Amino acid sequence: MSTIKSLILGSAAVIAASAGAQAADLPVKAKAVQYVKICSLYGAGFYYIPGTDTCIKLGGYVQADWNINAGNYNKPAWDEAGTGANGTESRDSNYFTTRARVQLNIDTRTATEYGVVRTFWSSNFEHSTGFGPSSGNLTMDYGFIQFAGFTLGKAVSGFQTPWGAYGANQNTSFTLGGYDNATGINQIAYTWQFGNGVSAQVGIEDNRTINRSVLINASPAGTNANLFTGVYANSYGGNRSPDFVGNIRVDQAAFTAQLSGGVHNIHGTYYGANETTGAPQDEWGFAIAGGLQLKNLPTGPGDKLSLDATYVDGALKYLISGVTGNSFDHFSGGSGGFYNNFAALALSDGVFTTNSSIQKTTGWGIRGAYVHNWTPNWETGVFGSYTAVNYGGTATTALCNQKLANAGAVFGGGFAAGCNPDFNIWQVGTRTAWTPVRNLTFSGEVLYTQLDQKDVGFVTVAANPVGFKPPGTYDFKDQGIWSGNLRVRRTW
Repeated sequence: MSTIKSLILGSAAVIAASAGAQAADLPVKAKAVQYVKICSLYGAGFYYIPGTDTCIKLGGYVQADWNINAGNYNKPAWDEAGTGANGTESRDSNYFTTRARVQLNIDTRTATEYGVVRTFWSSNFEHSTGFGPSSGNLTMDYGFIQFAGFTLGKAVSGFQTPWGAYGANQNTSFTLGGYDNATGINQIAYTWQFGNGVSAQVGIEDNRTINRSVLINASPAGTNANLFTGVYANSYGGNRSPDFVGNIRVDQAAFTAQLSGGVHNIHGTYYGANETTGAPQDEWGFAIAGGLQLKNLPTGPGDKLSLDATYVDGALKYLISGVTGNSFDHFSGGSGGFYNNFAALALSDGVFTTNSSIQKTTGWGIRGAYVHNWTPNWETGVFGSYTAVNYGGTATTALCNQKLANAGAVFGGGFAAGCNPDFNIWQVGTRTAWTPVRNLTFSGEVLYTQLDQKDVGFVTVAANPVGFKPPGTYDFKDQGIWSGNLRVRRTW
């Protein structure tokens, strides 16, 4: 018994000694826990990052889209190549496409003696028709720093109006006739705030991809263009100068008005295959735009009317921009001995031939949109646009000569037509949205697009013109395209 008692007492002594040693290792006082606190300086949703004076806001959405006779963003079926295209109306065409997208954005702000320092980042994770079972796409729309009036990084262009191409809250990213820069452009900009809602901005922007159309070298007859698609080889050179843009804006409770301008450098490559062939002299294009949005309309709370008009000279992407390409083509029908009729439109900043100067393309467009709120949960928007693109006489002659040579050299056929590369595109659409609970919206949209081409006559070819289209005779004719979109979005 005495032996057992000794073991118990000994064990107790060891445990007590161990506990005492651990207690001696503990700090005298535990540090206070840094709780997340609400930051009310910059609006709802901001919180202080623990241990700092920086406020942060997380946001984003989850969205699912179904497009009918269209590509992503309700892209009309106006090209014969690419994901979701069905411009040929052949059996390889996609009569519907889908997309699932998750967006995440992070907004941070810190008050300093120079004003608020802000950073903003927004990226999309998405999966669309044509991707593999588990593959997708990662994009970055915005990533910029704002400090002391400067904006540095990828942000919305200073040329764009606050509503851009979305005055009716439409789902499509293909409302033409004006500038649409919803995914941002790399820039350095400075903004002046004059008070009473009046501001001005100037900036320089990287035009390499977003603000450039195609520059056409019309010299290599029969080798540069497919007259059935409007696709031309791009003869732009490298970056020589950024675009210079600016705006003056008045933002009031009843309306917002903006006047914008931009200057664009047109820098071509060589006339021929190497440096010894020479090159055209650079030209400068420009764009001007005016926009007006009326708010607090008597038709109902939240209703708005948005209007803008744009004129361009050698800077066509300020007129037909965003994710839109540089060509539009569509096939349909066929009667009177013609296999199909079709339209093929080419968008270009300018045209040149060997030893000639660059002939700039001009254009203009108008857009309008109206939104009416039937109830706090239901809204309907109607929108439309008209776009006109005009090539000068010298450029028209060069492009038409190339079309003639293209018909014979590439397709082994003849070209019996009155050739004119000018074109118009007009659109009208409507969208209705239902928001049953806050931040959850179901919407449906219908869009009609008319490709109004100026060529007349027909072309006979001995080779397949595009895709599965057989040799035969095709006539030029305007093309009407219906497209639609169904969407559900949960914002947080």
